[in-house]
Amino acid sequence: MSFTTPTAEDLALYLGLDEINGARADLLIQQAINLCQSIVTPLPDGASAVVLSAAGRAYVNPQQVSYETIGPMSVQRPSGSGGLYLTKADKAALKSMAGRGGAFTVDPTPADANPWASWPLDDEDGPFGPGTEYEPGWGWV
Repeated sequence: MSFTTPTAEDLALYLGLDEINGARADLLIQQAINLCQSIVTPLPDGASAVVLSAAGRAYVNPQQVSYETIGPMSVQRPSGSGGLYLTKADKAALKSMAGRGGAFTVDPTPADANPWASWPLDDEDGPFGPGTEYEPGWGWV
């Protein structure tokens, strides 16, 4: 199964709206898809949740007003406000759905490696070179 583009009706259902401006919703959905594709290409199956989240934020609050007071009128907008954007959580979700991100381990040891030294050894005084006799209490001497 592959990513299916959400529709304006999907965005209306997501936002709980009875009516929606279809042309505006389609534009925001397409722009949200473009933003998501800048993080992960191709989009994974569950990416429609992130697309709808980003498009929904821009649809209901296009100027990103953080608070509003009606009586002597006061509005505060964060710096760089407005527009469509992906949150850090959105980006992390996209990467996770695509199977990227998270911790992993890489073992750089070759499969044919052995625990012995790779240089030539002198076998004159013992199996591992001179001074390799074991004396109790002293160890290898």
